[in-house]
Amino acid sequence: MAAGRRWRVVRFALPADPHFDARLRSEPDIELTVAPFPKSADDVAAALAEADVYHVASARNEMSKHTFVTAEFLAKFPQLLAISTYGAGYDSVDVEACTRAGVAVMSQMGANRESVAEHTIALILSVVHRIGEQDRRMRLEKLTSREGVMGREARGMTLGLVGIGNVGMRVAEMGRALAMPVIAVDPFVAPGEIRSRGADPVTLEQLIERSDIVSLHCPRDSSTLGMFGAAQFARMKRGAYFVTTARGGIHDERALANALKSGHLAGAGLDVWEPEPPPLDHPLLALPNVIVTFHTAGVTHEARRNIAVMGSDQIVRALRGERPPRLVNAQVWETFTQRLTSRTSASRVSRP
Repeated sequence: MAAGRRWRVVRFALPADPHFDARLRSEPDIELTVAPFPKSADDVAAALAEADVYHVASARNEMSKHTFVTAEFLAKFPQLLAISTYGAGYDSVDVEACTRAGVAVMSQMGANRESVAEHTIALILSVVHRIGEQDRRMRLEKLTSREGVMGREARGMTLGLVGIGNVGMRVAEMGRALAMPVIAVDPFVAPGEIRSRGADPVTLEQLIERSDIVSLHCPRDSSTLGMFGAAQFARMKRGAYFVTTARGGIHDERALANALKSGHLAGAGLDVWEPEPPPLDHPLLALPNVIVTFHTAGVTHEARRNIAVMGSDQIVRALRGERPPRLVNAQVWETFTQRLTSRTSASRVSRP
């Protein structure tokens, strides 16, 4: 980072591991501002008026839409050089708009992969063994027959992964450790690489029809929104299970509830919702064969620490002109470095 140029990084006061703030404040050329939760667009404007980097909430329901990075948002803050997300996702960021504006987008993909993968396996085992159902019923009634809550072994079940990136690859490894055959589909990974990551490559249609457990590990974008609806659930095996730790909106919740109510699907494990949290009268919450969590798959002490380490390191690297490892829009890098250099040169010229 150029001497005499102080880069301004702004985040709003969402919970974050202390390492993030400490790391950035240890850099003499970085000024970090932790702004109060904004109540209006004016609050956002005041906080980001001079920001070079904006560290934004990853999930859609954590902050108001005034804080989301859209084309309109970027037009208000043309000085922004980079967007950094709190987590692996970037639902709150219009990446294409950022690319057009020459703004780099950094996510923390992979930082929470161990936690999300473990959570996925926990959901699978919980729903297959009916652990959640038994826990709830034993608190409300005196069970008289163990056979009435009898579950199944995961061993031998075909595990179908929609997405085999950082998290999906670890889920595949854990699934194989449970003696589960693993198949996967991922449009961004070549068939040979899918095999090297521990799964047999298939099409989405084949995965839907062959899997005993379908588990989602894909990003939420225009290509995946509504990917699983009534037609897909109907094509799944009778007695199959549906699990997701991806993002809400990729599956149709009402269609899933109907598939479960009809008995076509045996159960579901759900960590993500549309919106979050779901209303208390949501039909999925009323079903005994559904185990639910509150988008906490990647929310562990270890994952939050890893995210803080990765996020702060990427910001420091980017401001030094070093390409960060989790750059979402790689095609913007040349434009970003030109803007960064121009900003640095202007600062030098203005120094007395």
